[in-house]
Amino acid sequence: METVTPYKEIIDVIKANGGESFRFCYQCGLCDAVCPWNRVRTFSMRKLIREATFGLTEIEGDDIWRCTTCGRCPQQCPRGVKQIESGVSLRKIATEYGVFPSSVRSLRSVAGSLTGKGNPLNEERNKRADWAEGLSVKPFTEGMEILYFPGCYLCYDPRLKKVAVATANILKEAGVDFGILGSKENCCGESIRKTGDEELFKRLTRENIKIFIDNGVKKILVSSPHCYHTFKNEYPEFRVNFEVIHISQYLFDLINEGRLKISKEYGKKVAYHDPCYLGRHNGIYNEPRETLKKISGLELVEMPDSFEDSLCCGGGGGRIWMETPKNERFSDIRIEQAVAAGAQILATSCPYCITNFEESRLNKGAAEKIEIRDITEIIAESI
Repeated sequence: METVTPYKEIIDVIKANGGESFRFCYQCGLCDAVCPWNRVRTFSMRKLIREATFGLTEIEGDDIWRCTTCGRCPQQCPRGVKQIESGVSLRKIATEYGVFPSSVRSLRSVAGSLTGKGNPLNEERNKRADWAEGLSVKPFTEGMEILYFPGCYLCYDPRLKKVAVATANILKEAGVDFGILGSKENCCGESIRKTGDEELFKRLTRENIKIFIDNGVKKILVSSPHCYHTFKNEYPEFRVNFEVIHISQYLFDLINEGRLKISKEYGKKVAYHDPCYLGRHNGIYNEPRETLKKISGLELVEMPDSFEDSLCCGGGGGRIWMETPKNERFSDIRIEQAVAAGAQILATSCPYCITNFEESRLNKGAAEKIEIRDITEIIAESI
């Protein structure tokens, strides 16, 4: 039986979370026209907004959980409807009621892991710095130039640990005075907030802020666009303002300042994928490309759906933890586009994108056709 939340509760929750602009929607359908879901199945953000207007949203189904918060629909909306905020508000209602369809029930274990261990992967907190063993990476102390915050996936995921290692090696090569907090830090909280669990987000945020302040952190270097977005744009809600820089920006600066020298050729065709939370949400498009162009022998090629129109990998909005059928994965389309563009390497700068692309590369039988690299891995191979 469908669970339909009472009209007043839906309206009150959406208003309380900045999503009352849904009333401005005049059903033009531009959101549906650009939504990546409509490349793989039928989905209507317009319909969700319309149902919310009349308080008729059904919270037991999958639809309120489909949005990847990629930012395409607010980018196109002529009426300023805050689709992401409205959608997250609906998820808050479902979370409060404990109503989760089978495709998102993993969120319970994710929330439990974040609460108990500070990460979504059910890994031990005391192993958060294991990726740095043997690299002579120092614990962060007050006065250091940079706190490097790898993020959960780079600390624990076997594939993505390679990105953290590449980053540390680059920073050492450039003579950067940096350190890590290891087991002291928590997940940034961005993705769990987008699933509607505001209280858990606040808990993670307050704990991180306390650790940062207690350790004298002023400048934070991150590898994940999701960490970047949260530290830069959402942590100030808690009356703090750390300087935050994404690794793609920092690499660009290090090379231009002469602190990092590119000495080797990289004779391959590379297509660069713009992560949603680096590009659309934060306007960082040029630095990654300009950094790659600094490498001798590297040929940068562009795919369709790039820059402001970049195709979402499917991992945002907490969907990195949810089930997506094989025939409904946006990342499959991206692999096909990269191969069609003649790229030997699909490069990006986001752990969620890398995770999804690696899986799609195997699912599409393209393991011999293309490799997936973070831009830090390419730079590390070129210095």
